[in-house]
Amino acid sequence: MKLTPFLTCIFLSACTFTAPTFTHAKTAKPTKLIQSTQGFTQFVANLWPDAQNMGVSRATFESAFQGVTPDASIIKLTKGQAEFNKPVWEYLNSATSTDRIRRGAAKDSEWADTLGNVERKYGVDRKVILGIWGMETGYGANTGGIYVIRALATLAHVKYRDNFFRDELLVALKILEEGHIEKQNMKGSWAGAMGQTQFMPSSFMKYAVDYNGGGSKDIWTSEQDALASTANYLKSFGWKQDLVWGLEVELPQDFDFKLADRKVKRSFGQWSSLGLKPAQGRKMPTGEAALFLPAGAKGAAFLITDNFKVIKKYNNSDSYALGVALLGDRIGGAEPVQGSWPKDMRSLTKSESIEVQRRLLALGYPIEKVDGKLGENSREFIRNFQLKHGVVADGYPTVEVLKALKRIK
Repeated sequence: MKLTPFLTCIFLSACTFTAPTFTHAKTAKPTKLIQSTQGFTQFVANLWPDAQNMGVSRATFESAFQGVTPDASIIKLTKGQAEFNKPVWEYLNSATSTDRIRRGAAKDSEWADTLGNVERKYGVDRKVILGIWGMETGYGANTGGIYVIRALATLAHVKYRDNFFRDELLVALKILEEGHIEKQNMKGSWAGAMGQTQFMPSSFMKYAVDYNGGGSKDIWTSEQDALASTANYLKSFGWKQDLVWGLEVELPQDFDFKLADRKVKRSFGQWSSLGLKPAQGRKMPTGEAALFLPAGAKGAAFLITDNFKVIKKYNNSDSYALGVALLGDRIGGAEPVQGSWPKDMRSLTKSESIEVQRRLLALGYPIEKVDGKLGENSREFIRNFQLKHGVVADGYPTVEVLKALKRIK
């Protein structure tokens, strides 16, 4: 998605799944995958005509797949994306750990000149670049050790996320053909994301840059190329210079939660006139923003701008984008989140989240994919359901919401 970097975390085994959200096809079980070597061989053979049409030579093709077999362990990893499975406060606690902030501050100092120059050239906040770098690979410490061709071929073979990974596999072959990296060094995450800030192959081809003039777009070993490529990616998706990603706010006691809707945008000044106050004694910035309640009415509140949406182009998860933003702020010296979290409230299980989606779908809400990932669209439908039934319309999926849905026959 957005053919974006995999950042995920996504992230998290060394990285985050950062491509956008696509419709899921049925995924083969690992045991079935292990038994399908013959089918995998045929899959590779069927791939050749498309690779050839993209300009991949037979020599590159055969070399890339030499000794490659499907990796059953990769299929298991598709089910463990923390940004979708953990309560947001647990996810953010990990994203903004003391160690990650400390190391980020050290990297900010070490690469100050590069980050400053990149910020000026691309108009992208250096703190957000640092946030992505830290979230994706721990500032380059964990870029992944899986052969990218094998990872992508495994996912493409079982049609995970339809044809997305097949298309990425073809682009990865093109990267080898063009000599951007040697086969033995083409390592990345289980999802095929590469380099210090985890670019998918298609994102690499579109947005990676040779910032240091070394003759290659080296997002693997060149911090300069990786940081500049990340800035170029964000700029290409509409990052607005001099606009904050957002900020934490305090809500008035009589707040009308119908306004907690991503489609409801107000200027920061208008939000202020409605009684919202910046946390940590900050001043309201300029621009437009929407109210975001990641844990509902009982949790911390944030005003988010279009730049928050740009961060989501890296990984289509609210938790991930908030983690990146808050990590960058903390590296820059900001205080922790001031609002409380409803830690005493039980989060929905995966099966319960799926049931929420199914029941919303049965009521006519256009749920595109019943997968248990209650993202922005699902929360909008929950909010609409809450409005119709006279409860606090914060869009947060709770056990009470599920009970209310069950009562409707």
